[in-house]
Amino acid sequence: MIDVYIFNLLAIGLLLLSVTVFSGWIKRLPLSYALIYLVVGIFMGPYGIRLIMVRPDANFLERLSELVVIISLFSCGLKMNRPLKLWAWQTTARLIGFLMPISIVALAVVGRLFLGLDWGAAILLGAILAPTDPVLASEVQLSHVEDKDELRFGLTSEGGLNDALAFPFVYFGLYALKDSNVNNWIYQWLVIDLIWAIAAGIGMGIVVALAIVWLEKQLHRVRPVDELMHDFIALSTIFLAYSLTEVINGYGFLAVFVAGVTVRRSYSRDSERTEAQLRLTERVEKLLEVVTILLVGSLLRIEPSLQFAGDALIVAVFLLFIIRPVGTWISTIGSNFHRSKRLLMGWFGVRGVGSVYYLAYALGKGLEGETGEKIAWIVFLNLVISAIVHGISATPLMNWYESKVEKRKVTLRGDRS
Repeated sequence: MIDVYIFNLLAIGLLLLSVTVFSGWIKRLPLSYALIYLVVGIFMGPYGIRLIMVRPDANFLERLSELVVIISLFSCGLKMNRPLKLWAWQTTARLIGFLMPISIVALAVVGRLFLGLDWGAAILLGAILAPTDPVLASEVQLSHVEDKDELRFGLTSEGGLNDALAFPFVYFGLYALKDSNVNNWIYQWLVIDLIWAIAAGIGMGIVVALAIVWLEKQLHRVRPVDELMHDFIALSTIFLAYSLTEVINGYGFLAVFVAGVTVRRSYSRDSERTEAQLRLTERVEKLLEVVTILLVGSLLRIEPSLQFAGDALIVAVFLLFIIRPVGTWISTIGSNFHRSKRLLMGWFGVRGVGSVYYLAYALGKGLEGETGEKIAWIVFLNLVISAIVHGISATPLMNWYESKVEKRKVTLRGDRS
């Protein structure tokens, strides 16, 4: 009898071959790769051909999703082609400084008023679901290092930073979940989990990236690195920045994103080097994305999905159709964004692997019992809903947006001539 593991390899191999061979057609369809992986994962699970029957614990999910996210965050950082000046990052500042807190607070209110959660659990739910995803939102993010589109830049930088900066709010929710007396832990949260961890993440990301770039350039003068191995410097930068930052209790997610930005600026005169690192990290990210989304799809179960479907639908309606659009509109007041950009930015708040990580992390740090189960299934079902609605709408909406951008360019050329 053939091992199920061999059948799993066969199924994944056929899936990779199919999405690769038919990618030209898939890109034209109102489908995202994440939606395809999710459906295949469900089909391979207990309600399909029963190839994936594992029930991974929270620690395994945390580590797998963590790996996917840090590689994706570094890729996002490499795409940041703006000078480090406030005017160049005003869109990012608005989305991180205003939209993310608005989303967390609004989701917490929904959790408290409509789901019956206590404030600690409600804030935790908001922190888990507020970050947009840098992994599953590739269709609406910057496509290469020279892409300067403001909408794509805003969505990419938002996905890169809010996956890191949601961590203080996750800690806040966990503290509140364990102890409702804020005075017992607020000082530690402010000093350690907010100020120190963010500062350490930024500082270590810069230092590690600069040190590796400097070392690589010095060694290149003596003896160039083997061309075949050269791009692996990107992976070493990711792992070193992340691990060293975590050692000093900083936010490794933030450090990895900052490292990507620093590497991009260090090779500003050698865009080919940045492109090469980006190609490698994106390919590794896509492979890990397949495994993660297949696994998430196989974890879905009918009974708990039906049990928490009402709660999940309430959260999804508020999040997708009220909180994100209204929050984006408020956050971009006073900007020079055209209405279409504000509407698209308000719609494309894709949720994905980052939320899986935060959920798994919380489950390992005290989120348990009925509350833990409820939040877990609300999060999983919202990821499914996001994969469906954003997966179906991304291609046609972005095609519409690109056509509007192209028409404006043609009009501007005509006016100048």
